[in-house]
Amino acid sequence: MKHFRLALMGFGNVGKAFAKLLLYKQEELSNRNKLKFSITGIATAKHGIAINPTGIDLSRALNANDISSLSRQPTLHNFHDFIRRCGANVLFENTPVNYGNGQPGIDHIRVALEAGMHVITANKGPVMYAYQKLQELAEAKGRKFYFESTVMDGTPIFSLFRDTLPGANLISIRGVLNSTTNLILSRMEEGESFEDAVSFCQKIGISETDPSGDIDGYDAAIKLAILISVLMDHPMRLSDVDRKGIRDIGPAEIEEARMDGKRWKLICRAKRINGSVSARVFPEKVGPESQLYNLEGTSSIVQFETDVLGILTIIESNPGPQTTAYGLLADLINIATYDAY
Repeated sequence: MKHFRLALMGFGNVGKAFAKLLLYKQEELSNRNKLKFSITGIATAKHGIAINPTGIDLSRALNANDISSLSRQPTLHNFHDFIRRCGANVLFENTPVNYGNGQPGIDHIRVALEAGMHVITANKGPVMYAYQKLQELAEAKGRKFYFESTVMDGTPIFSLFRDTLPGANLISIRGVLNSTTNLILSRMEEGESFEDAVSFCQKIGISETDPSGDIDGYDAAIKLAILISVLMDHPMRLSDVDRKGIRDIGPAEIEEARMDGKRWKLICRAKRINGSVSARVFPEKVGPESQLYNLEGTSSIVQFETDVLGILTIIESNPGPQTTAYGLLADLINIATYDAY
């Protein structure tokens, strides 16, 4: 039986969904995976920091307004000190994404790896801006750096290529990777204005108060850059992706596409050409012959072209924080398969 001491950095929607999933799966993890765990630390930006070497009660944490009330150590305000003192084997870094430079998530992960921890994250920024360096550090320390939840929530993308597609070389990527814009465009097809569709997405919690990350294509572009960097082994930055969002699509454009028997989608494309990789995120009209045409609501789709399997299509239907949480859990189970603790 393996016992993992876990530290949770970030305890928002995803962090709490992960905590609930751990409680739900606790007995199954023990019986099926021979894996036990305790939570030795939880760190938040607004609700305090807690460290308890004997284990934090997750049920109490989920109901606590002040996480620091659960701590058995003096109050901490520095996240780096928290990482070094929490006594964990695995750090879950789930702080908000920084589209500009990936910080402070990059430094959180670096400090944890240097301290001998495995790291699992749903934070896209560090993977895009520092994947190669963080992966090299993890390998040097004999640790794992996993990030299944960064692109399509809990859908197995990275583990698919890592574990089950040996010898497959990725040639191209095509898909709809931002579910918010897909929902906005779907609602506009039903007659809703762009502004009202954005407001609805904010109301149900899938778009931020500032929706530019979604509607201007940043989220889709960073996900595409991550796929290219990891699966194509070609370092890619946000600035390397030719990008245009959906702000210019209004009722006239929606009606024009309808008359042509088509629908608008914010499409990500990447293709390997002569040793380099081109990448773009642009709104495009697609017809019924495309698998992207029938994508509804908050669903996502990605199509991988390899040199051995042709086109491999993966569709994710209406994800939420619980599916992102599953990606984190899957990474933990995969780490447990290799780890010697």
